[in-house]
Amino acid sequence: MQEMNRPVRVLVAKVGLDGHDRGAKIIATSLRDAGMEVIYTGLRQTPEMVVNAALQEDVDAIGVSILSGAHMTVFPKIISLMKEKGMDDVLVTGGGIIPDEDMQALRKIGVGELFPPGTNTLAIVNYIKNWVVTHRDF
Repeated sequence: MQEMNRPVRVLVAKVGLDGHDRGAKIIATSLRDAGMEVIYTGLRQTPEMVVNAALQEDVDAIGVSILSGAHMTVFPKIISLMKEKGMDDVLVTGGGIIPDEDMQALRKIGVGELFPPGTNTLAIVNYIKNWVVTHRDF
């Protein structure tokens, strides 16, 4: 793997009315422990708030935790807003309770890997690091 000359920057977000943030906090902590810079937005964010924060923080990746069932609305809105702002080299990934068919549909519009509850955090760390090294200009 190519060496990075700065830490990977990841924004971890909870979008919508879903108030369950334990998983997001576990992921944020795992990413931080792996040497990444993590910005955690907290609960009840809108797609606009997430994309604006990602732009301001110059992140490499956005990780969205979603358990509310709104993934087919939230992810397409985030992707659309990112395209409007020219954020073509930022990974959008996430996790939660998302059916396989929906994961496939979301990948087709540009969402990266999506992780179900119980995924080993090391798999998420490695996926983000590998994606960033491959797609971002260091």
